[in-house]
Amino acid sequence: MAGQRSAPPHDHARALAQRVRALREDRGWTRERLAKEAGIAVGTLGRLESEGAIQPGFFTVGAVAEALAVSLDDLFQAAQVMPGLWSAGYEGRDIDSFVASLVDSRIGVVADVRLTPISRKKGFSKTRLGEALAEAGIEYTHLRGLGNPKDNREPFWDGRVEVGRARFRGLLRSEEAQADLDRLAEHARASRVAVLCFEKDESRCHRQVVLETVRSRVSVPVNPLA
Repeated sequence: MAGQRSAPPHDHARALAQRVRALREDRGWTRERLAKEAGIAVGTLGRLESEGAIQPGFFTVGAVAEALAVSLDDLFQAAQVMPGLWSAGYEGRDIDSFVASLVDSRIGVVADVRLTPISRKKGFSKTRLGEALAEAGIEYTHLRGLGNPKDNREPFWDGRVEVGRARFRGLLRSEEAQADLDRLAEHARASRVAVLCFEKDESRCHRQVVLETVRSRVSVPVNPLA
């Protein structure tokens, strides 16, 4: 497939917003103080720090950089988002801390690889999870073709992990799974993608096979979600 694409505009906007906020807070400045130093309206600075896709123009960003005593090159380079894959298990987490970890890692997309995205843990069923992620500016996608069927879960739980992995690799040959692997690889070329399932320990989860398979298609790093 084609080479690595640049990150979507919204990912850049989120990273730039986080960088500006961090620099402002490091100086102990309020938003009002930075707006005054840059000679711009507080509302304009608010839009710049909002992580929205629609951002103020180049000269506004330049004024903010000058007020913060950094160059535009330094500001944009530090705000650059490099794509990649993150392994994310929500076992032992609550929804607020989980979303906060995603934001801290600048995740742009959560790829849910549960066969059935329903959870007894509050906030982690498909609809509620999608809503929480949308509020944080993170895209949600459910890749059902990469889910592990119920009759192949026991090997991951009782120590026969290699048996479960071998069978799951066979299941990935299906047309639906191949299409979802392509979708996941495409996301990983452009964004920071968290591959989501329940188990905290990746070695006891089928998502490890998913991550290994995608890494054979696209050269990006794989990281654990903090």
